[in-house]
Amino acid sequence: MIDTEWGKSSYSGGAHQDCVECRRDGGIVQVRDTQNHAPELLAFPSEEWAAFITGVARDHEPE
Repeated sequence: MIDTEWGKSSYSGGAHQDCVECRRDGGIVQVRDTQNHAPELLAFPSEEWAAFITGVARDHEPE
């Protein structure tokens, strides 16, 4: 089942206009450019997307 709602980064808006939107389609996470909703999407298995997000969050933790 596809989640028709695209989620946008909390950094979107203001001076941060270069962002992406994501949504889940079953076991796949789809990613698109916020400014260009062309039919081309990036698609990742949910497990790989979760590992990516975990890695990004870990790299941005305060020391």
